[in-house]
Amino acid sequence: MLKLISLFLAACLACASPLAGAAPLPRTIAAVKPSVVGIGTFNRTRSPAIVFHATGFVVGDGLSVITNAHAVTALDSEKLETLGVVTGKGDQLQFREASVVTIDRAHDLVHLRLKGAPLPALALGSSEMLDEGSDLVFTGYPLGILLGLNPVTHRALLAAQTPAILPTPSSRGLNPRAVLQLQRGAPFTIYQLDGTAYPSNSGSPVYDPETGAVVAVINMTLVKGMKESAITAPSGISYAIPVRHVHELLQQGGAQK
Repeated sequence: MLKLISLFLAACLACASPLAGAAPLPRTIAAVKPSVVGIGTFNRTRSPAIVFHATGFVVGDGLSVITNAHAVTALDSEKLETLGVVTGKGDQLQFREASVVTIDRAHDLVHLRLKGAPLPALALGSSEMLDEGSDLVFTGYPLGILLGLNPVTHRALLAAQTPAILPTPSSRGLNPRAVLQLQRGAPFTIYQLDGTAYPSNSGSPVYDPETGAVVAVINMTLVKGMKESAITAPSGISYAIPVRHVHELLQQGGAQK
């Protein structure tokens, strides 16, 4: 009888424990971080040898990396730069060479292919658009490698589904980026997030806080420039490319999922 009472009390204490009903977010973040990488270039003759451009994440068989296309356009072959990903933690950086498989300039996405051993990969969510009001999380490197390679995670609310280019009553409201986007086709729908991201967060995975499945890709340069060119003071709004365009990109490149 005493044994049964002891077991009952132990069960009650476990239920009352703060950890018993804890949200899975800390576990999700811990599982996601090994798949988040830096995107940069390497040149052994310069100082520093590694220059950081954006964030990326690993998918598929562990050798495919997704990031924003504008992150790889800075590559200067004349300066003997090598494109690749940056891994490690703090100031213990490792550079791994990568090659471009497919570029989707319309949606500012690129598929890179790594050399060497595979890295932990993230699962991609459904191509279905998410409902406004969904709770999301993104992980990346908002400060690049200025303070070391330390991934940072932010919560975000999916505030709206919105066109990538704001409508304008006249051509005066169009900047060169918007004109180029319109020439490539009709504006596509992106996610507007109530969460602060920074330029080096470009390419960061936006994911479900419970499952870790990637649902979008942060874009803080091209999209923000097109949508907020008329705003004199930058806002705290962030934008992300829906994962459906990542699925399409990988299909073009024949990636192993």
